[in-house]
Amino acid sequence: MNDQQNPYDPYYPQPQIIGYDAYGQPVYQQPAQAPQQPAYDPYAGQQQPSYGYDPYAQPQAPQQPQGPQQPSYDPYAGRQQGQGYAQQPAYDPYETYGGGQQWQAAEPSAPVAAAPAGVPGQRPAPEPPVAPATPRRPDAGDDRDYRTEQFSFIEEPDEDSEDVIDWLKFTESRSERREEARRRGRNRVIALVVVLALAVIGGVGYLWSAGLLPGTGDSAQKGQAAATGPQQRDTIVLHLHDLQGGGTSTALLVDNSTTKQGTTVLLPNALAVADSEGSATTLGKSVEEDGSSGTREALDTLLGAKIAGTWRLDTPYLENLVEYLGGVEVDTDTAVPDPKGKKGADPLVAKGEQQTLTGRAAVAYATYRASGEAEVKQLQRFGQVVNGVLRKMPSDAANATSAVEFLQQIADPSLPEKDLGASLAKLAEHAKTGAYKTALLPVGEDGTLAEGTGDSVVKDILGGKVTALEAGGVPRVSVKDGTGEDAVEAAKVVLINGGYAFVGGSKTESQAKSEVVYGDDAQKATAAEVAETLGLPAGSVTKGKPAGNAAVTVVLGRDYEIPGAS
Repeated sequence: MNDQQNPYDPYYPQPQIIGYDAYGQPVYQQPAQAPQQPAYDPYAGQQQPSYGYDPYAQPQAPQQPQGPQQPSYDPYAGRQQGQGYAQQPAYDPYETYGGGQQWQAAEPSAPVAAAPAGVPGQRPAPEPPVAPATPRRPDAGDDRDYRTEQFSFIEEPDEDSEDVIDWLKFTESRSERREEARRRGRNRVIALVVVLALAVIGGVGYLWSAGLLPGTGDSAQKGQAAATGPQQRDTIVLHLHDLQGGGTSTALLVDNSTTKQGTTVLLPNALAVADSEGSATTLGKSVEEDGSSGTREALDTLLGAKIAGTWRLDTPYLENLVEYLGGVEVDTDTAVPDPKGKKGADPLVAKGEQQTLTGRAAVAYATYRASGEAEVKQLQRFGQVVNGVLRKMPSDAANATSAVEFLQQIADPSLPEKDLGASLAKLAEHAKTGAYKTALLPVGEDGTLAEGTGDSVVKDILGGKVTALEAGGVPRVSVKDGTGEDAVEAAKVVLINGGYAFVGGSKTESQAKSEVVYGDDAQKATAAEVAETLGLPAGSVTKGKPAGNAAVTVVLGRDYEIPGAS
């Protein structure tokens, strides 16, 4: 037999769904309990009636008592209206579940009489099954008739709404991109302005520190230094001795630490100086005769400059120094032939700008003087080589000292190798930064300092100052001969015997009366004493501008009586 609950039985009606439980599973309607029928027994007619199960018993219709007739159980009449069932309404699962109505048991339409007991061969009639509860329907007058199709539980996509959302997103993203681009543009402009401002400030600061701005150059530094006080200078004298051609070349190397400026002052050999005995001589003769120490003292007395020491550099040492530095670059003004070369050979030094000179070429150019050429031309070439050497010299004292020690020359006691290296390192720093120049001390034909330009070099570059007396010194007196005769030597002897320092004599235009000129009021008494020593009247003393670095300048006129002259 098939299971009554088997949903796959094609002959059995499918159960109806009456609702859903709390887990969403369907709840099926249970079929009514059919009355119990006696088991089929094919041999029932030959045996005693039995209420037990007999597979061989023949089915026999039970005897129904008098009374209302009950319909026999029909398992296939589940969907029809039977006589033994209460009126069953059509089942509406959405109305029952959705409306939330409760089931109630229907009252039987009529009582069913019980079968009489004790009748042989007949089972008692079963009790009719209880019909399932009929859902209570709403009142007829209630207008709230809800249907599922009136509600939408799942939101269906709307293509139009999606298009609107996409457009809003696109518009918002585009606006954001525009705003971001504008913000980045503003940031770039601000960054560019800041960079330009920093560049301008840095450039102006560099120009100001380098003294390249108007009003901050060399002249402004000098004016500021002069206004704030005396300047600090370090001066050494350099003598180049030409061992092959003879002669010497002299220059002063000045390091002004106040203005941070370096200068090479070229001194002509014709410069008139006083020898150790006070007699007039030239610078060239003083170097050869009085040596380094005597010449240094003579220059100190003449120029009033504090010279720290002397650097004697012979031409072989100059050649070795240039080779040690790897050559120097010079703007040559003439071609210099090779002294050891054959006739018609290429010059040792070519004419032109930025010529690289070896050691031998540097010596040849520094000492070269063409036939009939003025001495100043050769002196200027010497200054060019000196500047080239300083540009290649190390700017730190240790390495500069090593370069000096490499020469293995005999150092002057006044300037040991360590001190010389320190001085050259400072000068090299100025030369590398462009704060270096060359100046020529001008002298007249008689060897005296030229008025005007000579005074400016002494005062501005060397820091010389005319004073009546120096510590342990005597007043310096210079002489100009305007007598028309040779009176300088006679006046020199008188002044030296009188205790004065003779600092040079020269010729000048003839004049009738003699003059004793002083520049500072403090030197007025000294000028009067000099006039008395020379036998000049007191009225000849006048205030003016002494020549050179002398405290007093005597201009001899025709009224001067030369001692020993007849």
